[in-house]
Amino acid sequence: MQLATMSSGLQRRLLLLLLVPLCLLAGVSAWFDYRYADAAALQQDRQLLKLVPLLADSVIAKGKTFDAPPVLLMAPVIAEFLRDRVGLSAFCIADLEGQVLLGHDWLSGLPPTTREPEFASAEQGGVTYRIVSQRLQTAAGELVVRLADGSDPRQQWVKLVLLKVLLPNLVLMVLGVFVVNWAVRQALRPLLDLKEAVEQRSPSDLSAMDVQASPEEVRPLVQSLNRLFGLVNAQAESQRRFVTDAAHQLRTPLAGLQAQVEAWAQAASMPVATCSSCGEFIQNSLLAPVNKGPAAISIGVDQIRRLRDATRRTSQLANQLLALSRADAHGLDQQPLQTVDLKELCETLLEAHLDAATAKQIDLGLDVQAVQVAGHAWLLRELLGNLTDNALKYTPAGGVVTLRCGRMPDGGAAFLEVEDNGPGVPVEERQRVLARFYRMPGTASQGNGLGLAIVDEIARAHHGLLVVGNAREGRGARFTLVFPV
Repeated sequence: MQLATMSSGLQRRLLLLLLVPLCLLAGVSAWFDYRYADAAALQQDRQLLKLVPLLADSVIAKGKTFDAPPVLLMAPVIAEFLRDRVGLSAFCIADLEGQVLLGHDWLSGLPPTTREPEFASAEQGGVTYRIVSQRLQTAAGELVVRLADGSDPRQQWVKLVLLKVLLPNLVLMVLGVFVVNWAVRQALRPLLDLKEAVEQRSPSDLSAMDVQASPEEVRPLVQSLNRLFGLVNAQAESQRRFVTDAAHQLRTPLAGLQAQVEAWAQAASMPVATCSSCGEFIQNSLLAPVNKGPAAISIGVDQIRRLRDATRRTSQLANQLLALSRADAHGLDQQPLQTVDLKELCETLLEAHLDAATAKQIDLGLDVQAVQVAGHAWLLRELLGNLTDNALKYTPAGGVVTLRCGRMPDGGAAFLEVEDNGPGVPVEERQRVLARFYRMPGTASQGNGLGLAIVDEIARAHHGLLVVGNAREGRGARFTLVFPV
């Protein structure tokens, strides 16, 4: 956010510093252009003054009748002037009452009151003309001679300023905006690269950044970030070691406890025997020791089963904590990858869960293709095992669970998938179920809420995409891991 603000602030300042001088230069250029046009117009006025007497001398005689116009023999200079400015020049010979005798009628008007030349400007046909009028003595008597020039630079100065000054400067300003943006981006590229590098890091990537790759002004910031990464990494590593050590320490006593409780549960499930001679029920000695004194304890079958379930969940929790700590362990990316056969992996997990599926009357099947990926075999086995275990837990008796692997329909990325026809996962819960220790409200099956969190961590470790969606038939859940191409 700060880098973006910095970039935006520099862009505004550079644009202001560039565009203000351009506007000032445009104004100065327009002023000089007008001064040049004014000087050229004065030169044009002097030229018109020289041509007016020649136009008067072009009248060589009166008309044959009183109403006839005078005879005009155009002087070569006047003819050349009119020929070079076709559509931009005009003339007329008028009497002292203002009536046009020869030339263009639109030049009619009141004659000058003196013999001094008079200048005026008039627009005709979309052209602004500079007009000079003067009373002169001709061969046909005293007449009014008018000559108009539409190429007067002073009359066209607005168009010239727009075309020669304002338009080029406007183009320069627009180009300046793009150039400044490009220049600022190039100048701030190291900062933007640093921002993107920090944003694109995964939460588990706390490795130090390359200080030498950053500009000298940014190196203190990179060094501070590296120190922060080191502190956070040390704290996270300490927590990981604690979880790993605790899980390891718990596995052995929990395994012994589970074995003992399983034996009790099996004994509790055995049918009770009846003594033929005394007609009394004989309980298993593990459950109800007989004549052992006041220390003997009798435990009901339901209590034994609840104790067995609790022991199983505790043992599963310890194993899942260990798997989770291994899945997100620092430096996992540096471990060498193996070639994992997904088809063989699915077949192995099918055999491991076949008894649990049979006990619940669930049709556990395969839909696999031969495909191999680069990854960590033990992690992918843990991922597929958690997905399969979840599917078997939440799928009702008589349901269907399918393990799939292959390539996407476009023939590109490989995928690993578990699909069931259980209750499914609502759209609003699909991100939450991947969180640690989260269980959907109303879930009947018992669990620790770590299975899908482990799956998500393993997917991240393989840089894959975990997609939670509906089953193909509409009812149920489908978890798909798409591997990178």
